[in-house]
Amino acid sequence: MNLDRPVAPDPYDLLPAVPALTVGSEMFSEGATLPDAQVFDDWGFTGGNTSPQLSWSGAPEGTRGYAVTCFDPDAPTHSGFWHWLLVNIPVTTTELASGAGSGGELPEGAFHVRNDYSEKAWGGAAPPEGDPPHRYVFAVHALDVEKLDINEDVSPAFVGFNLAFHTLARGVIRPLFAA
Repeated sequence: MNLDRPVAPDPYDLLPAVPALTVGSEMFSEGATLPDAQVFDDWGFTGGNTSPQLSWSGAPEGTRGYAVTCFDPDAPTHSGFWHWLLVNIPVTTTELASGAGSGGELPEGAFHVRNDYSEKAWGGAAPPEGDPPHRYVFAVHALDVEKLDINEDVSPAFVGFNLAFHTLARGVIRPLFAA
C-alpha cells in the first residue's frame, strides 16, 4: 500500500521546545524494530499486543505527574494514529512494566483514554502491508499538575491539547515497524 507519500513530521517537532527527559525500554531502542510482543493481534497480525516496559528519569523541579503516549505519525490518515494514552501517572512512578497498558497493573490513579482502536488500553503496531517502516513515537510527559482535568472518554486530540499546556519536560523513544 505504499502511496509514495511524504514523511510526516514528528509531532513533537511542531510544539514549543521543552527540556528533555531520558526515556528507555528494555524491549527496544531508538530506531530499532519494535518486537512482535508490541504488534497488534488482529487484522492479519499475530503479535502479542502487549504494552512495552518503559522507564524515565530527569524530570525537572515542579513535576507533579506524568502521562505516557504512543503515536504513529506515518499512519495513512490526516491525523496519524494514537496507540496509547495513559494519563494521571503519579510523580513517584518512573517505570511501567511490560503489559501495564494491556491489562496489567496501572499506577494508582492512572487511567487510559480511548486510543484510535477505540480501546482504553495499549493497541499494538499494525501498519499497512507494503508501507515503509512506521515510527512509533513513545513519549513520556512530565506535567505541572497531578491530574489532567479530563476523563477516559475524551479524544486523543483533547489529551494532546491538555498536555500542550501542562508539559514541563518530555522524552521520546521511536522504534520502527513494517508489516
